[in-house]
Amino acid sequence: MLPLNPALAATFRPPVMEARRWLEGLTFPPERPLINLSQAAPVEPPPEALRRAMAEAALQRPDAHLYGPVLGRPDLREAVARDWSRAYAGTIRADEVAITQGCNQAFCAAIQTLARAGDEVILPTPWYFNHKMWLDMQGIRAVPLRCGPGMLPDAAEAARLVSDRSRAIVLVSPNNPSGAEYPAELLRGFFDLARSRGLALVLDETYRDFDAREGAPHDLFADPDWGDTLIHLYSFSKAYRLTGHRVGALIANPARMAEVEKFLDTVAICAGQLGQIGAAWGMANLRDWLAGERAEILARRRAMAQGMAALPGWRVKGCGAYFAWVEHPFAMPAPELAQRLLRQAGVLLLPGSMFMPADDPEAARHLRIAFANADRDGIAALMRRLEAFRP
Repeated sequence: MLPLNPALAATFRPPVMEARRWLEGLTFPPERPLINLSQAAPVEPPPEALRRAMAEAALQRPDAHLYGPVLGRPDLREAVARDWSRAYAGTIRADEVAITQGCNQAFCAAIQTLARAGDEVILPTPWYFNHKMWLDMQGIRAVPLRCGPGMLPDAAEAARLVSDRSRAIVLVSPNNPSGAEYPAELLRGFFDLARSRGLALVLDETYRDFDAREGAPHDLFADPDWGDTLIHLYSFSKAYRLTGHRVGALIANPARMAEVEKFLDTVAICAGQLGQIGAAWGMANLRDWLAGERAEILARRRAMAQGMAALPGWRVKGCGAYFAWVEHPFAMPAPELAQRLLRQAGVLLLPGSMFMPADDPEAARHLRIAFANADRDGIAALMRRLEAFRP
């Protein structure tokens, strides 16, 4: 028997892939097709103009097929620095931006620079499962921070969890899986806590383009010393439907960027060139199109909230960006309920147990609904099926 890394072996399997395995052997009649709300990703390709720009680059630009700089193409790094500086009323330089193979890799890179086996990282629950998986693989303890009303974590409660092994606090806003949009003052509270205790605040803003609020979601980049505390993560996958091209971003101070470069060079050398070209083209040309995408997601959010409010016994705990975090009314654990909903109602959702510690009793009561994968007619169909469902 070959050796096996025990930390990797102890890490749970990818939840979305587990849910897909539930589909094996099942069929769904044409009059009641599967409603798949398990994965938070666009199901349509990028807009045609973006695809044409990428196709032209593939044909006309030899560098689109070669290794590029480890930290990303200069034009994309400069565009991110410029746009983020304007959006957040702060100062971000291109040398403080790294382009990664998706936001998951950005998270892995950030944690690799911060912590080692035996250290601790504070994660609000429910957490994004890939964050928990990476910490588990590295032998880093994820310290759960339970969210309160509105699915918001509390900095004072987090302060009580800080130990001499703590290295970072991780926040996701708008949140996956709860959809909660963290107020600016909440983020400032966590920033101040992290700074006072010598920790990093890792802020994942993958879904910032679909925040219902206008203007900057926080003012952390306006702090002249933001780089001493803040590491910011972003994904181009949702904004421009570039999921298959894996393009993300990490923003940190230059000293940390030197460490990030070591990690990225080792695991990927560089992010894919075509995806980076597409992201830069999208930033320059798709502002109005992206505004339309945001408006559509916000309309789906309203439809989701209104539909759930009319369902007896169901309770929406958080709703925003791509997600609703809901409490179900049935006397069975969420994993069993999720599989019954699939078999009896043709609805694929993820149970709360995939986003929370195994010993948390709240996990059995909740489901995540990735409603951005359904249009408003699809959301209406979901409501009819949930209303008619009898376990």
